[in-house]
Amino acid sequence: MRGYSAGKDDYLARLRRVEGQVRGLQRMVENDEYCIDVLTQIAAATKALQAVSLGLLDQHLGHCVADALARGGDGAEEKVREASEAIARLVRS
Repeated sequence: MRGYSAGKDDYLARLRRVEGQVRGLQRMVENDEYCIDVLTQIAAATKALQAVSLGLLDQHLGHCVADALARGGDGAEEKVREASEAIARLVRS
């Protein structure tokens, strides 16, 4: 079981909203909407994806990494490394 399983329905709902936002962006571009309006909606979709990312990261740290640390060994070091790399990717994006 993954750390986010308890909130899976919430994550799916959020991702469906983002999907709708992206479809709206496509329509905006097709309809030659004002550039700033399109950029504003892109920022909103990006923020929504970031919120999902941070929630998943929080769940990963609280469940997967914490469990690995409690068990110890090489698996713990691997989980911490994975989390660090994920954080670095989020910071760069």
